[in-house]
Amino acid sequence: MSGFRHVVMFRWAEGTTTGQQDEVAAKLRELPGVIPGIREYGVGVNAGVNPGAYDFVVVADFADRDAYLVYRDHPVHRAVVDEYITPIAAERASIQYEP
Repeated sequence: MSGFRHVVMFRWAEGTTTGQQDEVAAKLRELPGVIPGIREYGVGVNAGVNPGAYDFVVVADFADRDAYLVYRDHPVHRAVVDEYITPIAAERASIQYEP
């Protein structure tokens, strides 16, 4: 596969509700319909198989680095991050790479 991949994982703050997590997932799932350049987009909740894992992941594929940058800086994406994710995120880890 050619292109550019973005992976981000979150650990939610203690006290984060299932409703808040569901709201984050729902808001993120709307982004491919709003932001051009997203090839594939998936979000998921940790299956709980291994201890110490993160709680939530986003895996997004783009045609190239420039398409990722459009997504990263898009005001709708920034609003989701600022309004729904940042208030409940305790930790965040991310990587971007060319698969």
